[in-house]
Amino acid sequence: MASFVEWEIEGVEFVNCSCACGCPCQFNSLPTHGHCHAHTFVHIERGRYGDVTLDGFSLGFLAAWPGPIHMGNGTYRAVVDERADPRQRAALEAIAHGRDTEPGTLVLQVFSTTVTKFLPTVYARIDLSIDIEERTASLRVPGVCESTAAPIRNKKTGAPQRARVTLPAGFEFTEAEFAAGTTTATGDIALDFHETHAHLARVHWSTHGVVR
Repeated sequence: MASFVEWEIEGVEFVNCSCACGCPCQFNSLPTHGHCHAHTFVHIERGRYGDVTLDGFSLGFLAAWPGPIHMGNGTYRAVVDERADPRQRAALEAIAHGRDTEPGTLVLQVFSTTVTKFLPTVYARIDLSIDIEERTASLRVPGVCESTAAPIRNKKTGAPQRARVTLPAGFEFTEAEFAAGTTTATGDIALDFHETHAHLARVHWSTHGVVR
């Protein structure tokens, strides 16, 4: 049996991808445009990796798959909070790359098995704000990406519409609020989304997957 470093983080997550709001991938269907381009960022309220404290840091990734994620050949870049010291940076990168995680139990580990090209990790300032109840978020990583989320709105009236999904056995979240996201990113993984699928969730992840 593989030996893993024991780690655990609790916090809030902001995801924006290229699919239409709702994201068919959440229901084992093919992505809206046949491919998946996305970002995921998490602010850690409380966390540890072995004896390394991770409270207050953020991490994330940008990724692009030419087809559905499960078909592989993805390109992936981790982004790690520049405020972290060398041991904390190494721990955050390990989590973002899906290492020290039981296979099949957590989104980051599952995604890692579909990636062909891991780009060098970026260490940068991550300005991340998430309000799950209001379905809003903002993200800025200078020189990397900018992103926002807002409530999905009725096309006729403009009124906000609420959509929440519960996945009791999901490998990312148990419950998430769905929203509309807008993202711009340049470089090796370019993202250009306008009011596409976004979700906001509280997450509790560990070596052994989603903690419920």
